[in-house]
Amino acid sequence: MHPSEVLFQGERQPLLLPACDHYAGSEKLMRKSMALQQELGPVFDITFDCEDGAAAGDEEAHARLVAELLNDAGNTHKRIGARVHDVASPHFARDVEIIVGAAAHNLAYIVLPKADSVQDVMRAIETVNVHAHKAGRQHLPVHVLIETHGALRSVFAIAALPQVECLSFGIMDFVSSHYGAIPANAMRTPNQFVHPLMVRAKLEIAAACHAYGKVPSHNVTTEIKDSAVVATDAQRAAAEFGYTRMWSIHPSQIKPIVKAFTPRLSEVNEAAAILAEAQKVQWGPINQHGRLHDRASYRYYWTVLQRARLAGLTLPEPAAALLDPKPTATETK
Repeated sequence: MHPSEVLFQGERQPLLLPACDHYAGSEKLMRKSMALQQELGPVFDITFDCEDGAAAGDEEAHARLVAELLNDAGNTHKRIGARVHDVASPHFARDVEIIVGAAAHNLAYIVLPKADSVQDVMRAIETVNVHAHKAGRQHLPVHVLIETHGALRSVFAIAALPQVECLSFGIMDFVSSHYGAIPANAMRTPNQFVHPLMVRAKLEIAAACHAYGKVPSHNVTTEIKDSAVVATDAQRAAAEFGYTRMWSIHPSQIKPIVKAFTPRLSEVNEAAAILAEAQKVQWGPINQHGRLHDRASYRYYWTVLQRARLAGLTLPEPAAALLDPKPTATETK
């Protein structure tokens, strides 16, 4: 049996995505982001923005540009998504029709902003599916921004939707929706990590994602000149709040975010050693360095190796072999 079958016993494995989600809303920045992704590899995703990060006016032309770039040869890794307007916007349906209709097979995901309930998300997914199915694409992944009171109240129900693979915290809209009850400095470090209402929101999002095997994506860092601030925010998001992904709004933020979420080499080597020993005993318990390990801990170390591979690390040969996809019936004949 393949290790994934043994460790998860037929259960759906938790979703894993590249640790950085980089947003770009102008043609210049979108093309620059694509060039950087070609250079660094698919260690980060790109989200083309049709909403707050794009200029207002001539929205249809912008959606057509997004579709054109998605279909461009520069979309080498097929790890580019698109944030459309919210479901209540007059531009939502046209965004989806143009982008999904023209580029469904080259689109990594659709991002839905400003949903106020699980019903909003379900309605939006229905519209996405109409155009995706016409284009021959099934189960197009959907990411949802949690940035309203209603979305936070429905966060577990939203995370439970099968087509949703990621929830992101929209910190600016969330703070603004409190109309001054949360101070502006709660959008930044250190208050974003200590203000009780911010802590509550971040933990609810992370908990909902982990309950359903989805990916929690941490909010943006508005500081774009000091990479140390970005790195610290990413480290705290991962270590203290359980996030496995984070937004970037400037190319200089990408590498610090990826590095902060990448397992250390010592963790990778430990995971490889433990799983190699486990495989030798058919995934029964082992004693390594005086510590007991069984399938509960094996699942953790399995995820460490997967996250390391997503970040572009070269894995020890035995570990790389473990992660190889299980052969199909055709391949084993």
